[in-house]
Amino acid sequence: MTDSRTTDDQTLGGLVHQMTQQVPELIRSEIRLAQAEVAEKGKRAGVGIGMFSVAGLLAFFALATLVTTAVLALALVVDAWLAALIVALVLLAAAAAAGVLGKNKVASAGPPKPERALEGVKEDIATVKGAHHE
Repeated sequence: MTDSRTTDDQTLGGLVHQMTQQVPELIRSEIRLAQAEVAEKGKRAGVGIGMFSVAGLLAFFALATLVTTAVLALALVVDAWLAALIVALVLLAAAAAAGVLGKNKVASAGPPKPERALEGVKEDIATVKGAHHE
């Protein structure tokens, strides 16, 4: 009966040595691939964020044009300076109301501490300690 191994077969120690040399290179190449993928996705996200910024700026200009339209329309009824003052006061009142509502929402949110997550971690620790003591 002949031995199925040939002289080309490597020993287990040789294979382990080869693997320990190849695994770090494999990990480095996977990291480089991940970095390239993240960079590509970041570029696409950056373009999208830029487009959102342009949309916001255009919406701001549209809103300013609508405010100007309101002033001009009101100027048909009262003096122009009074029309501008009335529109400005309405905008200030709306800003004040939004500010108060925003402040109340922030105050009602509570502290930024993740209380439910902390409770879950405490329960996990207690469970592990309980299992360890048994």
